[in-house]
Amino acid sequence: MTELFEPTSEHDWRLATRAGGLLATYNEAGVLTAPDVHVATRVGGLGGEDDERVLLAVALAVRAVRRGSVCLDLDTVTTAAPELDWPERDAWVAAIEGSPLVAAGVVRWELGLLYLDRYHRLETQVHDDLAARLDQAPPPVDEARLAEALAKVGTGHFSDEQRDAVVAALHRRTTILTGGPGTGKTTTVARLLALLADQAGGRLAVALAAPTGKAATRLQEAVAAELTVVAQTWPDVTDLVGRPDGLTLHRLLGWRPDNATRFRHDRSNRLKYDVVVVDESSMVELTMMGRLLEALRPESRLVLVGDPQQLTSVGAGAVLSDLVAGYEQRPDSPVAALSRNFRSEEDIKALAAALRAGDADAVVDVLRQPSDQVEWVDASDEATVEAALRPDSLAAARAVWSAAVAEDPAAALAELDRYRLLCAHREGPYGVRRWNHLVERWLGEDPEVDLYSQWYVGRPLLVTSNDYALDVYNGETGVVVRREGRARAFVAGSERLKEFAPGRLDAVETMHAMTIHKSQGSQADRVSVLLPDEGSRLLTRELFYTAVTRARQHVRVVGSEAAVRAAVATRAQRATGLRLRLAER
Repeated sequence: MTELFEPTSEHDWRLATRAGGLLATYNEAGVLTAPDVHVATRVGGLGGEDDERVLLAVALAVRAVRRGSVCLDLDTVTTAAPELDWPERDAWVAAIEGSPLVAAGVVRWELGLLYLDRYHRLETQVHDDLAARLDQAPPPVDEARLAEALAKVGTGHFSDEQRDAVVAALHRRTTILTGGPGTGKTTTVARLLALLADQAGGRLAVALAAPTGKAATRLQEAVAAELTVVAQTWPDVTDLVGRPDGLTLHRLLGWRPDNATRFRHDRSNRLKYDVVVVDESSMVELTMMGRLLEALRPESRLVLVGDPQQLTSVGAGAVLSDLVAGYEQRPDSPVAALSRNFRSEEDIKALAAALRAGDADAVVDVLRQPSDQVEWVDASDEATVEAALRPDSLAAARAVWSAAVAEDPAAALAELDRYRLLCAHREGPYGVRRWNHLVERWLGEDPEVDLYSQWYVGRPLLVTSNDYALDVYNGETGVVVRREGRARAFVAGSERLKEFAPGRLDAVETMHAMTIHKSQGSQADRVSVLLPDEGSRLLTRELFYTAVTRARQHVRVVGSEAAVRAAVATRAQRATGLRLRLAER
């Protein structure tokens, strides 16, 4: 299963099966669920495979995909339950290699990894499409025109590192722009678009895309703001570039109601855009990356932007980190890494740097230092945690409510970006559901506040799936606001506030607290991070880093020292073969 999903009880995790032998043993041990076992036995029956070692490997491959991996790595799978009697590796590999399932292509054995066929095809397609793009002749560049234009885009924060990244990207059709928060990725993208438009004489179709609506909106607004800065020394630049479309990836590719994994744009119906920029690329799963690559015209430019240290996608794969690692030693690498941090919040920068380095002692040292930017509440008991989180959480909820009852949706939405309470889990004592309930209870203690309806005025909203009919998208935020005596829901879109009767919105949830996964693609002035106990399977360095880097001005970490050290020590492991394929070429 992915990091988002977790067993809710022993019964759910160890469902009874009719299988015997190894499958039953690993099901009883909690390594496999009943669906894993049923898929393996069904595939084995259809493919004429009765070797229980092979069936165990197939079941584990199904489990691996649920947990976010693309394939099964036999060298690491035994860590799931080291106390069990696992098959001897060489004999296990021999059984897999000789299996009729491999001969029939139902599963694939390659690079020492076992794939379900669908994910093998996806991974090889992504590799082959990227290889084809890199094999193309570089796009033509008017070097004299470029030198003249470069002199006009240097206003604001534009370092030599960013300049080098822009120049390199101009000479490629594919660029992977990486860097942590504050390193100027959006600044670099805006100047790249200005120079590309100048080279083309302003005749460029540009899409600014992201996995979520919130991230797409943020990218579009940030690029527009940076172009305004450039316009100080290049007055015509905003007209030259225009206002690029801000789109979710689903909307970019053309969502189809009849097919959840296929889109209107593919190899037979390519995208119209000359340049496609994808922000928050660490969130893009393997399937979506495959669909994007097949929809691009060969001559179009692709710019993938993101931070490989952040959480990986909810679905299978770790594409951005695979691309960075796979291209690392290649002379034709399309990766441009930004490292200089322009932000003034030195303590937040230091905490993020310590997390990137995986230095638990340094992380604890930064957390312990007196600071106006970083605060640590070293506690795990309920009373202390509630006391630490109540003041800011209640004040933020009250500020949103005040703007909402004053019939000011823009102000209410602005308040949402001032403070965020982030949790690792959805359920349990450290989960979003409990903390949403607590904040509502605290808010409801004020006799002025009426919370007796689901759609109470001041309720903060998070859109959880795309609704193309209503033009609202996953990750967008909203607030229920009083308007002429009625409750109305306002959602922040890319160019306008969208107003709805509350009953029209289906896939939304309350957002006094939100999961760290859902927070990707957004930021807030002040962030509180509630860490679960050190035994949580969700507690990883990537999760902690992602949470900390959502803060612009202040971050509060609430959790025990054991939880902090466990987070730093635990990496999110996903088995894939993409980086091996890229590095081999």
